[in-house]
Amino acid sequence: MKLEAYETEARLEETHWWFVVRRKLFSALIAKLKLDKKDTVLDVGTSTGTNLRMLQSLEFEAIRGLDYSEHAISFCRSKGLPEVEQGDICAMPFSDNSFQLILATDIIEHVDDDKLALTEIVRVLKPGGYALVTVPMFMSLWGPQDDVSLHKRRYRRGGIQSLIKNFDIKVVDAFYFNSLLFIPIWFTRLLLKKAKPDLKSENDVNSPFINKILTKVFELDTVLARFHLFPFGVSYLMLLQKAEDK
Repeated sequence: MKLEAYETEARLEETHWWFVVRRKLFSALIAKLKLDKKDTVLDVGTSTGTNLRMLQSLEFEAIRGLDYSEHAISFCRSKGLPEVEQGDICAMPFSDNSFQLILATDIIEHVDDDKLALTEIVRVLKPGGYALVTVPMFMSLWGPQDDVSLHKRRYRRGGIQSLIKNFDIKVVDAFYFNSLLFIPIWFTRLLLKKAKPDLKSENDVNSPFINKILTKVFELDTVLARFHLFPFGVSYLMLLQKAEDK
């Protein structure tokens, strides 16, 4: 991402509706896995530490982070979050079968070769281990946030499902989320493209009142999403499990 996007995220991620409720969603899914607190956990593409904050709150003891950006690593360090190494998701500096849980949330859209990125995730995941992957959906939703985040693409469900079929992994769960806000976000991005305001990040389009309302809407959305009620959404989530050794 661009430095200004990191700066905005670092300032807002602890309280902003998107990050707060997304952490709740991830926490609920991870809790159902009943992992041991001593299991090795990796957050790939830590950015400024929103997932690391969540993993700490879940009391995992062996948390690692990986990010390509020195800026991201510096922000995580300033918050006292778990160790983050500098590295590339397409060539991760970890041994095969290293982690019981890997989070790769909104990261593979940043790289040219998303298949290679997923190959690396599967490589360092332990047999029987889980990967929680999220991606942004629909090129029609492309907006200023995609630009400042240096995204390469947004996905369609068929495309991401075809990509996953290349690997010996099982889809435990998969669903769209952030669906209730799909139309408002599409319309807002359309306006932003036309108005071209001087914003470091879309996350700055907020206020305490808006944040409170959107938190409630997004909380409802993530509850409904787990029942697979939505045929579309701003984001798509997959909980994957690596095949056991034969």
